[in-house]
Amino acid sequence: QVRLVESGGGLVQAGGSLRLSCAVSGIIFSNNGMAWYRQAPGKQRERVAYITSGSNPNYADSVKGRFTISRDNAKNTVYLQMNGLKPEDTGVYYCKVLTVSHDWGQGTQVTVSS
Repeated sequence: QVRLVESGGGLVQAGGSLRLSCAVSGIIFSNNGMAWYRQAPGKQRERVAYITSGSNPNYADSVKGRFTISRDNAKNTVYLQMNGLKPEDTGVYYCKVLTVSHDWGQGTQVTVSS
């Protein structure tokens, strides 16, 4: 059973930075691509970045140049470094295994004040 535990969110002023972490269990982590999604209040969940099993990253246009996704296979953890945060980045952030169907974790709240 896949289990995901997201952490690292918080309240930050516009222009600030946060680093999110997602600890993964229940799969062979190194064999799987991973993604970060976010859901803003009243909006659909959207994917902001993903990283392949070979550590190739891909970003949504809205975060390109500001966010960096990375992974540590020894720790079964995927990260999202978020710099230059904007109020529109506010939302609950979730991680997901790219090609495996599973329940969402609890997410971590990111709030960016203007």
